[in-house]
Parts: sequence; structure tokens; C-alpha cells
Amino acid sequence: MTSIRPPRHRCTARRLLAALAGATAGILVTGLAAAPARADGGTEILLGTVARTVNHARYEPGPCPRTADPAPGLKGARCGRLTVPEDRDDPDGRKITLGVAIVPAAHRTAHDPIVWFAGGPGDDAVSEIQLALNGELNRDRDVIFMSQRGTYSAEPALTCPNIDEFNARALDLRYDAPSTGRLHVRATRACHDELESRGADLSAYNSIESAADYADLRMALGIEQWNVFGISYGTDLALLYMRLHPEGIRSVGIDGVLPPSLAGGAVGWRAAREGFDGLFEACAEQPACDDRYPDLEDTFVRLVSELEDEPVSTTVTVPGHPQPVDVVLDGGALVNWLVSATHLAAGVPRSIDELDHGNPKRIAEQWAGGKLSPQAVGRLSHGLAYGVFCSEWTPYESEAEVIRAGHRAFPSFPRSVVANAPLLAFLHEDCRAWDVPAAPESVRDVTYSDIPTLVLSGGFDAQTAPGNGPYAARTLSRSTEVTIPYVAHVVFAASPCAQSITRSFFDAPTAPDTGCLAGLKPPAFEIAS
Repeated sequence: MTSIRPPRHRCTARRLLAALAGATAGILVTGLAAAPARADGGTEILLGTVARTVNHARYEPGPCPRTADPAPGLKGARCGRLTVPEDRDDPDGRKITLGVAIVPAAHRTAHDPIVWFAGGPGDDAVSEIQLALNGELNRDRDVIFMSQRGTYSAEPALTCPNIDEFNARALDLRYDAPSTGRLHVRATRACHDELESRGADLSAYNSIESAADYADLRMALGIEQWNVFGISYGTDLALLYMRLHPEGIRSVGIDGVLPPSLAGGAVGWRAAREGFDGLFEACAEQPACDDRYPDLEDTFVRLVSELEDEPVSTTVTVPGHPQPVDVVLDGGALVNWLVSATHLAAGVPRSIDELDHGNPKRIAEQWAGGKLSPQAVGRLSHGLAYGVFCSEWTPYESEAEVIRAGHRAFPSFPRSVVANAPLLAFLHEDCRAWDVPAAPESVRDVTYSDIPTLVLSGGFDAQTAPGNGPYAARTLSRSTEVTIPYVAHVVFAASPCAQSITRSFFDAPTAPDTGCLAGLKPPAFEIAS
């Protein structure tokens, strides 16, 4: 394992067996087209142009999937769908389809492709095409995007807008009050009941099944070898995929690392601590920021307790939302705001200072804007999210463990705040309503592998913890572990340096070029007059 950081900065058992066996089954190929000649005299099959059946999965070329956001990168893509059993224990039963889009390399080559694993859980890979292309991931390789089961471009899409709409309506409620929790669980149960009424087997939407879907996709496309790039929850899935289906993987990149053995609420509290510390320390090291906002960390910690004891209410206007919105900020809301606001690090000290001086508008506008944005409604697959949370996370982590982790990270926070891990409010109660069986305990195993792996973390990552990168890399014997300072969750989305390192990794998986790290500088924090 190689660890690289820039100087000066601190920054169900049968189903599991079926997944393990799936890669060894034979392939039935139908409708093969003639393979075009390559410049080197060989031949190549254009990915996605033929229909194939493998195991009980079938790939068919066809129209491009729908996307939640505009995706100009779909122009010129080769598209289709993979049809798989919803439940691999019942291969002749209900079928589901997963949208596939293959974006060709910008410079035509014969290199092995990259497959993109989206985050969430519940995000849609096809809708993330522009994120990948903005970082020129397809410079020399085709990039394959397939919707994980239940997501926006899959059929069925288990999205449940009612939960998103509740989160928007709850802006004027205390974030972590038991009364809010009861309403939250009611929305979750309504989602559960509605999806079951449509015939969905909710126990079939999880990481083990998704990993098997990707193993089937590789064989159905006739790909001997490919590369994997996963972001956020996609790193959890990638590490599981490496363990269950290592065949045909040339290299793996993981960005915003969430190892399956750690996933849950406790690591969320550690992530918040590490990400906040990175941001607070960067301010303290910048004289103008430290002079204007001294003791920023102490101010923030104090405000969490004060707001939990006595929340503040304000009314704000959010772009794209014509009506004024009432917002309540308590301690839990403030913590969760900052978990996401590390993406807007330059403005965080000023926002905290304004709140401390009686002006909550900036924080309230950002908190409300994230929940009222059109992009926040109807695009996340809550069916897949709860399938993962409730079978792979909560069965192996108690509510008491989450609270203890919260108190270790933030000893002065009230119990009502640490009872709900960041971004996972009322999760155990939700999972009791979701009512799916626990996955085999082996889903939590550590991944040991000699597949070349790039492990990327961000120094401001308050969602999956910079420390998760070294933790995962220690059992990946041919890994390169890199921390990008001053960047929040998923560094590939925001850092040209991370993008450059990632592209060089796929060119040379055991020797990526990390030279750009030396020139990185902290953000220029906003200084209020």
C-alpha cells in the first residue's frame, strides 16, 4: 500500500452463495454483429451493440435511459437495458430492467472500459454522466453507466417522492424531535406499503444483488476485463464487488470511501468530526480567517447546544420556490447543515459567525434550498436506500453504539443531537417499519485484495471521513491512498487534481501521477466587513 498526502497538511445466505456462483456460469450469445477491425489489425466489438444472455440476465441494445438531469453526454452513447431476476433465488420469477449507457472514449482506443458505481445508496448512475465527463473520465476509455436496481433509470424505480416532500414540509419542525421522528417513520411506512402494493420484493434491493447485476453486465457485454470507479456508497458496493466477483477486474478507483465493515451511523459521527476539524483548522491556519473568526470550532459547538435548547425560527426565500419558507434551526439541523456545507467551505466561517450574531438567514437559506430544490424530489431510490440500510447496516449496529460514537466525537453535544447520526435521522425506527431481513453477516467483512486500487479521500469530507481511506487501503495490497486537502465529499467532482490522478491511475494502476498535490492551496475564506 502506498499512502500519499501533500506536505504540511493533516489532513440472505442463499443469495450470497448465488452471487458467488454467478460468475462461473456459461453464456448464451445471440444476435452478434460482425466485429469491426481495429487499427492494430485486431478486432473489437463495439460495446452495447449486440444482444446477449448470460445466466438469467439479458442485455439488449435500445433507447437511452431517462435521466434526472440534462445529460448532453448521452449524445453518441450506445444504450440499452439489462434484464435480471428481481430475486436470484427465484430466477424464473419477476424480472426488473436496469438502464445502460456506454459513453465512448473521446479519443478512440482499444483500452478496457470503466464502469461507474453511483453513490447514495439510491443515486442513479446514468444521471451522473456529466459528473464523470466533466472530469474527462472518458478521455481514453469508454465509460459504462448502469442504473443500480430500483434507481431512477431502472424499472421499477423505487423512488417514493412522498419522503422527499415530507423532508421539505418538515423545515418548520425541530429536526430531531420525537414528534418529527414519528412523522418521518409514517412517511417511510407509506413508501414501504406503496412499493409492496406494486409487487416489489423489497428484500431483493441491496448491495449483494447489485454486485451480481454488475457481474452479469460485464459478461453480457462480452467484456473480458474492465475497471471500476465508485463514489460515496458506490465505494461500499465496489469493495463488496471486488470480494464477491473479482474476475475480470483490472483496477478499481474508490472516492469518498465507505467500507462495508464500517458503514452506519457511528462512522457518520467520526466523519463529521474529521471533516469539521479539517475545515476549522484551515481557517485557523489562515491569518485573515483566524483574526476575523477566532475560536470558530468552539463557537460552532456552543451554538449546537444553544440551538438544541432554544431553536431559532426564520423565514427565507429560496431560488425557484416562489413562496417564503419558515425554517426552524435546532442543534441537529445545524450539524446536518455543516455536513453538507463543507462543499461550500469558503463561506462557512462567515455563516457561523452571522448565526452567532443573531442572523440565521444564510444557513437557513442553504438548509431549505437543499430540501426544496427540484433535484431533491423524486430522484433518490428510497427503496434501494432502505434495502441497504436496513439489511446491511442497522442489524449490525445498535442505537446505543451510534450514541456512544456521537459522544466520542462531540462530548458536549446533547443526547438528542447524537441520537441521530448525520444524514441518517431516525434510521433504526425507519428500518423497523421497512421490515426486511438482515443480510448475511459476511456482508460486513473487510475486503482483502491485490487488485490495483486508487483510494481517494477529501480533507473536508464530513460524510465518509478522510480516515476511511487509510482504513480501507490497509487490506488492499496494491493500493495507492491519496488525501486531497481542502475538498469535501467525492473529490473527483470538485478537484481537477483528483481528476488528473484518477485518469493517470487508470493508465498506470500501480503508479498514478500525484504530482499535482504539491500545488494545492486552501480556499480563501470569506471575510465579512
